Amino acid sequence: MNEANPDFTIREIGKRRVPSPLSQTVFCDDRRRVLFRHFTDDYDLGAGPEGIPTSLEAAGPRETIFFDPPNVTAAVVTCGGLCPGINDVIRSVVMQLYYRYGVTRIEGIPFGFQGLIPRYGHEIVQLTPEVVKDIHSLGGSILASSRGNQDIGEIVDTLSARGINLLFCIGGDGTMRATERITGEITRRKRTASVIGIPKTIDNDLNLIDRTFGFETAISEAVKVVQCAHVEATGAPMGVGLIKIMGRQSGHIAVSTALAENDVNFVLIPEIPFSLDGKDGFLAVLEHRMRTRRHAVILVAEGAGQEFFGEKRHRGRDASGNIRLFDIGLFLKERIERHFKERNLDLNLKYFDPSYIIRSVPASANDSIYCEILGQYAVHAGMAGKTGMVVGLFNNEFVHLPIDAVTVRKKVDPAGSLWMRVLEATGQPASMR
Repeated sequence: MNEANPDFTIREIGKRRVPSPLSQTVFCDDRRRVLFRHFTDDYDLGAGPEGIPTSLEAAGPRETIFFDPPNVTAAVVTCGGLCPGINDVIRSVVMQLYYRYGVTRIEGIPFGFQGLIPRYGHEIVQLTPEVVKDIHSLGGSILASSRGNQDIGEIVDTLSARGINLLFCIGGDGTMRATERITGEITRRKRTASVIGIPKTIDNDLNLIDRTFGFETAISEAVKVVQCAHVEATGAPMGVGLIKIMGRQSGHIAVSTALAENDVNFVLIPEIPFSLDGKDGFLAVLEHRMRTRRHAVILVAEGAGQEFFGEKRHRGRDASGNIRLFDIGLFLKERIERHFKERNLDLNLKYFDPSYIIRSVPASANDSIYCEILGQYAVHAGMAGKTGMVVGLFNNEFVHLPIDAVTVRKKVDPAGSLWMRVLEATGQPASMR
């Protein structure tokens, strides 16, 4: 995606000729667009084709659709790490297909893309309203998930063999890249099938997406841990609550948690390097706070401070290609305790790592609403014959985005207003180097 001149064209697999079976709805025309930039000084109003500013296609039901519902076999697959709200999205997709469009053949692909590779032996399940009616109250994914690169040719072979012509892929940036490759292979084979991505990453780090589902739930759960850490820190002399939170390459969970619960005194994220030693380093700043305030709560994202582990910044990669990080939480715990011991200062440090608890809980009410809408709009796009795209929230509007537009990591801007608000909320120095 060219950032200077982005192309938000959405691919379609054919001309729409089937009247939509939907009733009691407001249809959305392809000509309805959402402006890419919402500040007038961000762009030349005369830019773009025919003088139209750069814009994105609005999501919503189309009056005519591509697929004739009785001829559709749909499938849903969930990939990557678990996240609150996956079951809500699955339920929404199934209910929308079944009751609104009359699609009754809906298959659930187990254990991510492994489920489309025959040698793994995973049994594909049939999804019906009865199967999914209560799953929104459960954490995780009823289809389960997996990581790892699978052969795209084998995946498309299985889709063809099973007659699947509408595939919904729920996952993060790695899943979206695989989804794009699946779309490309289907196109190369001249198959008539639609592939729709529903972006999922608890870290909220997909480009152009305002908020990924599960993120709000993660904040709500992380706040509870911060409250506990604050109680522990203030409940003992020289108390420190140290919390390691998710965030491999971006600190969105950490910064939003700190803003939601103002008991956090230090936020350490991958985007903002810091030093441990020296008069302006983190340990000296922490020591000053402990001598003057007698307690502290520290929130560190898992990807922060990896430079402290030497030239080898990570421990290889996992099956999905994600780097295996060193444990910054335990590292900081040891360094903080050693620093204060060397200065004959008693310290009561409590360490919290709630990562797998946070990502495994059911979605919050607001996330559930968001997941329901995402599933509905994904089905509308798929039935209209859109392909190679994701549905997401952009500038508070639901839009269609080409997959390659979202697979760039969204990071916290060290010079942006979000980080400035964190500095104001915590009182920590702008730089600890």
